[in-house]
Amino acid sequence: MNDMQVTYHSKHGAIQESKHIFIQAGLNYFIDENARSVTEAINIFEVGFGTGLNALLSLNAAINCNIKINYTTIELFPLLPEEFAQLNYAALINKELQESFIAMHECEWDKVVELDSLFSFKKIKIDLHEFQTQQQFHVIYFDAFDPMAQPGLWTEIILKKMYDSLFTNGILTTYCSKGIVRRAMQNAGFKVEKLKGPKGKREIVRAVKI
Repeated sequence: MNDMQVTYHSKHGAIQESKHIFIQAGLNYFIDENARSVTEAINIFEVGFGTGLNALLSLNAAINCNIKINYTTIELFPLLPEEFAQLNYAALINKELQESFIAMHECEWDKVVELDSLFSFKKIKIDLHEFQTQQQFHVIYFDAFDPMAQPGLWTEIILKKMYDSLFTNGILTTYCSKGIVRRAMQNAGFKVEKLKGPKGKREIVRAVKI
């Protein structure tokens, strides 16, 4: 994102990074730990839709694992059509999902879209500070820009908001493992765990609502 002098994904491989942080450490971990208690859909909330990669990977996981996912994401600065049209993620993940990937970017805001019988999708153009919902989530992908670029999104107030929006045993995963962020998570009520990061990133964080 040029205005903030930051990029959306790691230069070491966007797909590898997102799989490691949000699918393996997030969605898959939650499924493995809570398979017996989750009998209906898994509700995912993503902070920062960005390129749509995390949503595409989650759609692919829903199909491969035969699990129902309700996906909600917010984004204040969406990509332009000429930008997302150049992305080749579907070709690298599952070429049959290309139409769904484009639909994520082109669909109406604030409207639930059924991209698959196993995957409902809703995007909201709003700042996280203003976002309000009565829905509870099982998994949060906290993919906001770096605290240096968006410090207001990594505060104890915001992280407490995320904590309150999770079901008990719900998890939040993020690439940021800075001490100030981990302490804010702990003060918000989370049990925080540092994990090995993907290539180019030493550590990531998984936070659990206990």
